[in-house]
Amino acid sequence: MSGLAAGIRLAYYEKPVCILERHTTIGGLNSFYRLRGRNYDVGLHAVTNYAPPGSRTGPLAKLLKQLRLRWDDFALSPQLGSSIRFPGRTLRFTNEFAFFVDQVRSVFPGQIDGFTRLVDTINAFNELDLDQEPISARKVLSEHLTDPVLVDMLFCPLMFYGSAIPRDMDFSQFVIMFKSIFQQGFARPFDGVRRILKTLVRQFKELGGELKLRHGVSSIHMQNGRAAGVVLDDGTIIEAENVLSSAGVAETQAMCQQKPPVANPAAGELSFNETIYVLDRQPKELGHDDTIIFYNDAERFEYASPTEPCDTRSGIICSPNNFHYEGGEQLDDGIVRITALANPGYWFNAPQEQYENAKRDWADRVADVAVKYMPEFRPHVIETDAFTPRTVKKYTGHLNGAVYGAPVKVLTGRTETPNLYLCGTDQGFLGIIGSMLSGITMANNHLLRE
Repeated sequence: MSGLAAGIRLAYYEKPVCILERHTTIGGLNSFYRLRGRNYDVGLHAVTNYAPPGSRTGPLAKLLKQLRLRWDDFALSPQLGSSIRFPGRTLRFTNEFAFFVDQVRSVFPGQIDGFTRLVDTINAFNELDLDQEPISARKVLSEHLTDPVLVDMLFCPLMFYGSAIPRDMDFSQFVIMFKSIFQQGFARPFDGVRRILKTLVRQFKELGGELKLRHGVSSIHMQNGRAAGVVLDDGTIIEAENVLSSAGVAETQAMCQQKPPVANPAAGELSFNETIYVLDRQPKELGHDDTIIFYNDAERFEYASPTEPCDTRSGIICSPNNFHYEGGEQLDDGIVRITALANPGYWFNAPQEQYENAKRDWADRVADVAVKYMPEFRPHVIETDAFTPRTVKKYTGHLNGAVYGAPVKVLTGRTETPNLYLCGTDQGFLGIIGSMLSGITMANNHLLRE
């Protein structure tokens, strides 16, 4: 999405742009597919940074203005409501931040003053400063909050939806995710991620942009210390004045034939398994009306690559049926998606038969815990599909299947090569809207301004 957004922005200014994609469809992890007669989304649970149609401020309004799109082009429907569920404690949230503040006041009355000061710190922080140094979010939160359970409950959704760092976040990333989830909220197009991707592709092509599917890049072609283009998997060289890579910092370095793009980039290690369950009825008919549940079934929330193939202690339950779709329209099938932290090494190294059996086994184990926090749905399952870190690696190219890329971001997008730039996950803007804003910002800062 970052590449498509950058391509649209550049094409508006009559820059000749070619976007290269190794696979048969666009989107990377946030994509869609059809299997046994049904459409599936992968990656997208919800679009964060929601704002009502006509809003003039905020990331979504900025994005639409920069891409010259209309609100109707994404057709976002807001969430019904979501929750963070720990043993004995629940914090609910909607797209109205005041409701979440009231939840914190009710569940953690002794922490509300510190939480209010934390929100003031978040609102005063400039997460768009691309020259800032990393700061530990845990350190900042410890200066405002004293209850470790509240700290864990705040971290749980923000880490699951954006942290590439085990057990912590860079405070800039924390601020981005806090604002996008709690202050702005969730939404979804009725048609899922395909609606957004098809809108971006249409806009890009109408402006004269060229999109080449089945054109994987094997290396970046270097001449005289500059990126002179790219070498495709079949050996073809495509020349270019500038190269913008959304592949990730470590992955881009692996493609460079000469000087690495950034000194000593580390690949990410955090990945997930997800199982999609198709039901014979709507989740609401089972008494489940949460849009997304972030749950933790342990004394403390542990966000790190597990030693077991999956970490059954915590996860995400997403129900794409549970949005305020226009006119009360509803998806044909009931859907439940359950996501949990996974051990990349296990899933990459398992022989194929063991791999397939393990997907089913660990999906069952994760669901055993998830149904403590939602109604029992398994007797109503008529179809399933699943992905693992191996799947993530195949469709994103990210080493270790790291969904959120490298732990250290390159906020400026600059590399050691003067005309090679980064956008997307490892540049540092997070979420669906953030990914597109990353592409736009890098295009504006480096390929238009210069």
